[in-house]
Amino acid sequence: MRDFLPADVRRRRYVIGVVETVYEQYGFEPLETPALENIETLTGKYGEEGGKLIFKVLRRGEHEASGEADLALRYDLTVPLARVVAEHRGKLPKFFKRYQIQPVWRADRPARGRFREFFQCDVDAIGSRSPVVEVEIVSAVSEILSILGFNDYTIQLNHRELLTHTLESAGIDRALHDTTLVAIDKLDKIGREAVFDEMLARGIRPESAKAVLENLAGDIPSFPDPSGGPAAENVAGIINLCEATHAAGRVKFTPRLARGLSYYTGAIMEVDVPDLAASLGGGGRYDGLIGMFSGENVPACGFSLGLERILVVMAERNMFPPDVDTAAADMLVTLFDSESVSHSLQLAADLRHAGYRVDVYPEPDKLGKQFKYAAGVGIPRVAVLGSDERTRGVVTIKDMKSGEQTQVPREALPPGAGSEKTNK
Repeated sequence: MRDFLPADVRRRRYVIGVVETVYEQYGFEPLETPALENIETLTGKYGEEGGKLIFKVLRRGEHEASGEADLALRYDLTVPLARVVAEHRGKLPKFFKRYQIQPVWRADRPARGRFREFFQCDVDAIGSRSPVVEVEIVSAVSEILSILGFNDYTIQLNHRELLTHTLESAGIDRALHDTTLVAIDKLDKIGREAVFDEMLARGIRPESAKAVLENLAGDIPSFPDPSGGPAAENVAGIINLCEATHAAGRVKFTPRLARGLSYYTGAIMEVDVPDLAASLGGGGRYDGLIGMFSGENVPACGFSLGLERILVVMAERNMFPPDVDTAAADMLVTLFDSESVSHSLQLAADLRHAGYRVDVYPEPDKLGKQFKYAAGVGIPRVAVLGSDERTRGVVTIKDMKSGEQTQVPREALPPGAGSEKTNK
């Protein structure tokens, strides 16, 4: 869990702004949920490993001594969405499309791009089993990544029923499917040999583990084997429809893709970027999750982009536009002496009213120190309104990049401000 300094916040706001804009262009509505959920809402939804990472909140007051937990910090944004839909189904449209950008918490071991508190940028569609849902979500995610400057990504696609068929063909008992998928989900992270060892440790017979890995590590076709039945048709249909969207050429059938969360029921997706040890995001169809709360079979599909990982990669690759890292102000108004304070404050007020971001140096000081301060924080222009300027009815504007100084009539400010406005 971290502090975010001003430069960090500006970069985060930039990425979130892109995500929100694209999601809304695709017709998704904003939603927010509380940081805390009842613990029974979250438990049993994330598989054996996910369940261990839930931050539990002990009972309070007279129940504190029991050592029991009744609340928990949300682990993701999907299960809270399922709860919301179950509680408010009558108030929501038949096809409910929402996006949600909020922090989640996991008691995980911190690593590169992985933290215990982090933001997820989720988009979900409720109420339809049509593959158009997956296609629209994949297209939105693809458009976001392209706008942010990613050009080397693919969106891996698989289906949980195809994985089930693979495991059954290898002779793995149904009761061991979930634990096997947890191991398979680590293939790209720890490698084939380590996954094989983990599968043995999870009770999978050596011959079955070998058969599964050989099946998943072979040549990857463009489309799944038609013998896979409806699941294979579903994946092929999604890939074909994506060719009409922004995701054209980006979607790749990937038999080894597992996605370890236990609530997935159909198509599953994940963003793959070369040379990254972790995905930038993923998701899939979870038609049974909402029914856990409502008893009603409500189809649903969603995708989550990991804000923190995107920010780490963009920083490492110098992908942020130059204006994202600009100063918090367009201009610094100096304080020449005690008599100039009210005049400088009035100038700052006029400039702000005209739309400029203006900082006022908080105390009278030598102009050299005030110029040095402006240069240090990256403010591009400085306005000087000393006694001489006031007598002549002008303001001195200094361009901190070129060093050039110009004098502008006071009545011309605003809107002139000596040159074109910046960051507008």
